[in-house]
Amino acid sequence: MKSSSESYKAAGVDITAGYKAVELMKSHIAKTMTSGVVSDIGGFGGLFELDVTGMERPVLVSGTDGVGTKLKMAFLMDKHDTVGIDCVAMCVNDIICCGAKPLFFLDYIACGKNVPEKIEAIVKGVAEGCVQSGCALIGGETAEMPGFYPVDEYDLAGYSTGVVDRGKILDKTSVTEGDVIVALPSSGVHSNGFSLVRKVFDVENSDIKSPVEELGGKSIGETLLTPTKIYVKPMLALFEQVKVKAVSHITGGGFYENIPRSLPTGFSAKIKKSDVRILPIFKLIQKTGDIPERDMFNTFNMGVGMIAVVAKENAEKALEVLKAQGEDAYVIGEVVKSDEGVIIE
Repeated sequence: MKSSSESYKAAGVDITAGYKAVELMKSHIAKTMTSGVVSDIGGFGGLFELDVTGMERPVLVSGTDGVGTKLKMAFLMDKHDTVGIDCVAMCVNDIICCGAKPLFFLDYIACGKNVPEKIEAIVKGVAEGCVQSGCALIGGETAEMPGFYPVDEYDLAGYSTGVVDRGKILDKTSVTEGDVIVALPSSGVHSNGFSLVRKVFDVENSDIKSPVEELGGKSIGETLLTPTKIYVKPMLALFEQVKVKAVSHITGGGFYENIPRSLPTGFSAKIKKSDVRILPIFKLIQKTGDIPERDMFNTFNMGVGMIAVVAKENAEKALEVLKAQGEDAYVIGEVVKSDEGVIIE
């Protein structure tokens, strides 16, 4: 018999709702199972058997992140089945920058009130993100925290671990002048810069559900909730066929903060602005908020979710591999000797 506590329920925590939520999410979790999983949901820890066949010196790579204030859009739109994809993406896209393959994922949901169907929708998105990245959802935690979170709000964060052979860890010190910078398009704003986005559109007090011509007939709310693209599978394919020197996940801080993280001291990324395929949502944000172009490139991905640095002679092959994986990749610049970090002209 399941445990229950009327006293705890009177204080705002219904543990039976937690049991129902777990039952509802099990079918979604099952879709993420991989051969390494050796435990069921519900234990005190998720167990994963590491297969290091063919690896000389396996190294574990871990990443953790949340969805940030993009969750406010989910609350306003009352749509909760995609933010889980964002949560997974923010972790696994970071891991892939080291050359590692994500293995498993765990989520953490904190809410004011556990509504099983809402928790199921959130975890459905997490599971979809895991399927897209080829990793298993082996555990998580749902914490009902009345009086701390409003009853209709929640927070969502996650953690992932991957593995890479030490000899295959991406080494940015190999980057040199003349290397080519390849861009992988983003699906939208992804999960960064939403404090500014929400201010620009005054989302709590304006119409975000009506169609907008500049967004191809989609509403602001729908466009902003577009889940973050997950780059794991195309990047793993690229690693197998092309020598990749460095990778950068374009998250908060945009071009200016993230690209230099993948470059050695004394080298910069020279980006041709006219070659960047800026998405309509960013043009609308800039116009509506009267935001300087420099700030846009220092806050948002502007339509580029990830960049890979390869030798000039490997650029054509890299584009070929990525396009075979469904990524409309293109060249946006090159590496130059400079201490500026990023040069956009």
